[in-house]
Amino acid sequence: MATTRLDPIDRKILAELQADGRMTNVELARRVGISAPPCLRRVRTLEEAGYIRGYHADVDARELGFEVQVFANVGLQSQAEMDLTAFERRCAEWPLVRECHMLNGEVDFILKCVAPDLSTFQRFLTEELTAATNVASVKTALVIRGAKDEPGVPFEVLEARLARGA
Repeated sequence: MATTRLDPIDRKILAELQADGRMTNVELARRVGISAPPCLRRVRTLEEAGYIRGYHADVDARELGFEVQVFANVGLQSQAEMDLTAFERRCAEWPLVRECHMLNGEVDFILKCVAPDLSTFQRFLTEELTAATNVASVKTALVIRGAKDEPGVPFEVLEARLARGA
């Protein structure tokens, strides 16, 4: 399988697994229109090629007691590659940081953080994040409510683009 091109069946497999990663191989094969053995081989190939990075449960953070969700925009003093990488490694160590993305523009990174309560987040903010090496500024935005939280990618957009020949 070429890593740059997926055929329609591979894309269907990915779309189905993205929607429900717990379905059996037999059900997946039925949904994509092939038999189970080649479906399983394709899934393994997609995993090995890195298209499928893992399988996760979509847990409800608030139901589990994580009442606070915050986006933190972080500016660094230095944007040298060594400093950017060091900050990314540090983010990987902080449990409250669930996502870390380097950005182009006014800020260097945006972090998605969760905490059980505001005081826990404030403690992390003052004792860990703003105190971290190379951090010049942090601006936070507390999430009031989420309007959309879709995992993965919109395969329907890709399929429409491919159908147009783009």
